[in-house]
Amino acid sequence: MSVDHYDVLIVGAGHGGAQAALMLRQQKFEGSIALLGDEPEPPYERPPLSKDYFSGEKAFERILIRPATFWSERNVDLLLSRRVNAVDPAAHEVTLTDGMRIGYGKLIWATGGSPRRLACEGHGVKGVHAVRTRADVDQMMTELQATNRVVVIGGGYIGLEAAAVLAKFGKQVTVLEALDRVLARVAGEPLSRFYEAEHRAHGVDVRLGVSVDCILEKDGRATGVRLADGTVLPAEMIIVGIGIIPAVEPLLAAGAAGGNGVDVDGQCRTSLPDIFAIGDCAAHDNHFADGAHIRLESVQNANDQATIVAKAIMGGEEQYHAVPWFWSNQYDLRLQTVGLSTGHDAIVTRGDPATRSFSIVYLKGGKVIALDCVNATKDYVQGRALVVGGLSPTLDQLADTEVPLKSLVA
Repeated sequence: MSVDHYDVLIVGAGHGGAQAALMLRQQKFEGSIALLGDEPEPPYERPPLSKDYFSGEKAFERILIRPATFWSERNVDLLLSRRVNAVDPAAHEVTLTDGMRIGYGKLIWATGGSPRRLACEGHGVKGVHAVRTRADVDQMMTELQATNRVVVIGGGYIGLEAAAVLAKFGKQVTVLEALDRVLARVAGEPLSRFYEAEHRAHGVDVRLGVSVDCILEKDGRATGVRLADGTVLPAEMIIVGIGIIPAVEPLLAAGAAGGNGVDVDGQCRTSLPDIFAIGDCAAHDNHFADGAHIRLESVQNANDQATIVAKAIMGGEEQYHAVPWFWSNQYDLRLQTVGLSTGHDAIVTRGDPATRSFSIVYLKGGKVIALDCVNATKDYVQGRALVVGGLSPTLDQLADTEVPLKSLVA
């Protein structure tokens, strides 16, 4: 098979990959760049898939990261509907699933991950969906008219966002969460209970501490979910949102250090020469997680790491040290999170959740480590400095909504 060559080959055409190409050109990189993705579309935003795009509020063209013509104008080759099967770090080549080989000077791995699938019987039948790509959501949209009952497996952000859209469509929605509260892995109990109440108020049946036995099917199509206790939940559509598996197999097979993702240093370099990794698939030591080695599944992380890599390729020495932030839209609620609440030992609720505008402040050892802000953008903007500075206001100061958070920044 023929061999092409690029000075920088970016594998993965999501947020991180697109940002890496953009930043390289902004940094006046004049070499050849290719952006290789396994979907047929040019780079687009992922978060709207379970929100604005699924609800029909935004057409696909409105969630493109840049217009399709932008990439050719910047001399970035889009290699779409392609997938890398193997990496040869010694030869500086990748091999695609069709056998084609592509050489590279620098390789940026920005593949994200694939949806974690159910392991039970019936997990692969028609009517069982993940929410990861445009094709996933397009397929769900084609089935909506014939769907009245939906079971959402997983009470994380993806599952709850999809449930909110479906509830607004008038569907009968049941959310199943194996733990004792929704958002248990990413938020404190007050926020979990608030969102459980909100979804129930919108008619969603939220069931906690339940496990799935199997997907029921007839003629190859899902008809419902049977729980471990024997309960049967009829459904025409099942949505599975139980996390992702980082897409790093070719790198690990080539000898890269890693496991749950591929390990990277402060400039997002892997242990393989001239290979970087960014975004959901990159495991790194994070200052805002007490130096723990973690993966961050967020647009912010992908974009910031892409910027670090572009600067490193241009000879810069800047290290990754960005404060994490996230967001989620459900119903008329906008949740904005800054920092990482993992390991907190104190929580302060700022404002009254009954007003549907409040913030939850997380502390560890007296220092502010994160905020969850619901319809409270001012707290989110001002609270960022508390997280970045690791500051230690009193609990009474944090709880008093008459005290602006910016006034607590020394």
